[in-house]
Amino acid sequence: MRKTILIVLVSIFASSVCSYFIATNVAKKDRQTEQNYAQLVNERELVLSGNLRKYFYSSSPNDFTKAAIGASPSVVGINAYTTSGDRIDERLSKSSGSGVIISNDGYIVTNNHVVEETSDIVVLLDDNREYKGKIIGTDPATDLAVLKIEATELTPLVYGNSDSLQIGEWVLAIGNPFKLQTTVTAGIVSAKARDINILERQGIESFIQTDAAVNPGNSGGALVNTNGEMVGINTAIISQSGSYEGFSFAIPVNLVQKVVYDIMEYGAVQRGWMGISIFDVDDKISKRLNLETVGGVYLNVVERNSAAQDAGLRNGDVIISINDKNTPRIPIFMEEVGRHRPGDEVSIEYIREGQKYRTAVILRNQLNTTDYIAVRKDPILLDLGFEVRDLDSKEVKSMPKKGVYVVSIYKNKTIAATNMEPGYIITGVNGKTIDTAGELVEQLQNIHGSVILEGYYPNFTGSYPYSFDIP
Repeated sequence: MRKTILIVLVSIFASSVCSYFIATNVAKKDRQTEQNYAQLVNERELVLSGNLRKYFYSSSPNDFTKAAIGASPSVVGINAYTTSGDRIDERLSKSSGSGVIISNDGYIVTNNHVVEETSDIVVLLDDNREYKGKIIGTDPATDLAVLKIEATELTPLVYGNSDSLQIGEWVLAIGNPFKLQTTVTAGIVSAKARDINILERQGIESFIQTDAAVNPGNSGGALVNTNGEMVGINTAIISQSGSYEGFSFAIPVNLVQKVVYDIMEYGAVQRGWMGISIFDVDDKISKRLNLETVGGVYLNVVERNSAAQDAGLRNGDVIISINDKNTPRIPIFMEEVGRHRPGDEVSIEYIREGQKYRTAVILRNQLNTTDYIAVRKDPILLDLGFEVRDLDSKEVKSMPKKGVYVVSIYKNKTIAATNMEPGYIITGVNGKTIDTAGELVEQLQNIHGSVILEGYYPNFTGSYPYSFDIP
């Protein structure tokens, strides 16, 4: 009997000890599992939450209310007018569109096609205040223009990052379609770097394609991400009817920002050039060159003494990246180059005879120098009928006197009637010395009445004055 009881007690003790160790190990494993799970939760929170994602993507919320409320006061309506014949007091509506406030002191970005060839511009704010708009500068190559109104304490729209936009991401289009003030529509990014050939070969087309509803009057308005940041300027639609049919296109804000800065800082866009003629690499070119993939920018012509040739590029090379950004198609390549100015160095990766190479290209201007030179097409110049530019550093050294170079003269305009010829160097206006295109524009804008331009032709001796009137 005693032996049996002893055996039972030993069994109970052994079972208790085993149970203790088992429970302890289970608890330890549970604590370890909980710690591992907590770590995983933290990692998921870091990786998947908007706290990290917002650094890589342009937006994360799917609630549009805050973005719409925050961005709407920065979008304005624009009514452009032209005069009827000789009746200055009789205005005809030429176009209507939208614009975006980009500074609290009244600078506005819009499309060039909204305000080109207009004599009067009226800007309508979201709070119904009206101001007269003045064109600061335009860039037909990107279809952008900068206006100025005399107002303060405005609400500018913050620039976003169009590079971070993802296909499928929600965006808002804010504008004034059919003169319906401050209208917000929503859609997703359908494609990027889209070329629809509305600016022809002279333009830079790398549009953001969306299915947000855009109609006549939306041009120049804001494309906004759900963080309320501007990621593009709404510009065009593809339509059989003239109204929205499912696709709309916006200029990427990263390109907009550069163009706007140049216009405000220099009066014209300082655009970098490589001196090349290019084609997209299609399947036929890819097979002929034995490329691994179908994509890249084929150099059809590399001009002599150009920036590209000096960097070692040759006809037949295929550029596959610029500044480590892949360039499978021309629009992406053109947008990237369009963000740079003369004198900027860009890194180029290219393929030649099946091998990859790298080189650095120092961009130049259209005169093949690194000076900041651009053809000025200010409204006062276009009204008079000519285009001008500053002299570059080489011309300043070789010319007998500083001045402003006349690039082209329009037929049937005021300047053409004076018999002035392209190549004329303007050195003075009404007896005041002129050294830069900016000084010329400023003087002409402040004159009403008789104007006498003084200047010379580099290949002829003597001075050649020209006179005309500004009404």
